[in-house]
Amino acid sequence: MKIQTTVLSALALVSGLAVTTLSFAQFAKTEDAIKYRQSALTVMGTHFSRLAGMARGAIPYDAAKAQESARIVATVGHLPWEGFVANSFAAPAKTKGDIGANMADFKSLHEKVEIEVDKLPAAAGNLDSLKTQVGATGGACKNCHDKYRQTN
Repeated sequence: MKIQTTVLSALALVSGLAVTTLSFAQFAKTEDAIKYRQSALTVMGTHFSRLAGMARGAIPYDAAKAQESARIVATVGHLPWEGFVANSFAAPAKTKGDIGANMADFKSLHEKVEIEVDKLPAAAGNLDSLKTQVGATGGACKNCHDKYRQTN
């Protein structure tokens, strides 16, 4: 129960910061935009990795823990995109390709990620459903990573 309360408190803080950040729709410095999106993607990746581990059988399946991580991924999965602002694609960003020149394509790809992460909480209550949805969500993430994420 303490872990769940801590996670919910952290999400409330991140959500509050996100609402504040989104209401300005701008960042004071380019580095702030990069940190914002990387932080959201780190939280998202951590919890998605837990789900993927359960789906692969590397982590014992626990419906309650799966649903908790799925809810976090679904919530945080809508946050990082605001941080992809003009002039934020050079180092220390981990981007490749020209996102700025291909923003319509990038937006299409991240919208597909958002659609798939939204399906995770419902799928997390059943291992077979979770496996299917982890595959679909991972595929959507991979499509974007293959084009726009630097791997080194």
